[in-house]
Amino acid sequence: MSGTRLLAIGGFVVSIVLFVAVEWAARREGSKIPTLGDVCAYVMQYEVGRVPVGRIGVFGFWWWLGWHFFAR
Repeated sequence: MSGTRLLAIGGFVVSIVLFVAVEWAARREGSKIPTLGDVCAYVMQYEVGRVPVGRIGVFGFWWWLGWHFFAR
C-alpha cells in the first residue's frame, strides 16, 4: 500500500471515531450537544420560499457519498 492510501484510510478511521465520540457525548443525560438526528431534522426543515433546500442538500450529500464510496 502506498503512503497516500494509508493516510486516507487513517483519516477516515479518525473521522469515524470522532463521529462516534461526539454522538456518544450527545446522548448522555443533560448534554447540550445535538445528536445527528437532531441536526438532520433541523437542516431538513430549511426552505427558501417553497423550495425545500435542506432536503435537496441532504439528498445531494447522500448522493455524493454513495457515488464516491459505492459506485466503484
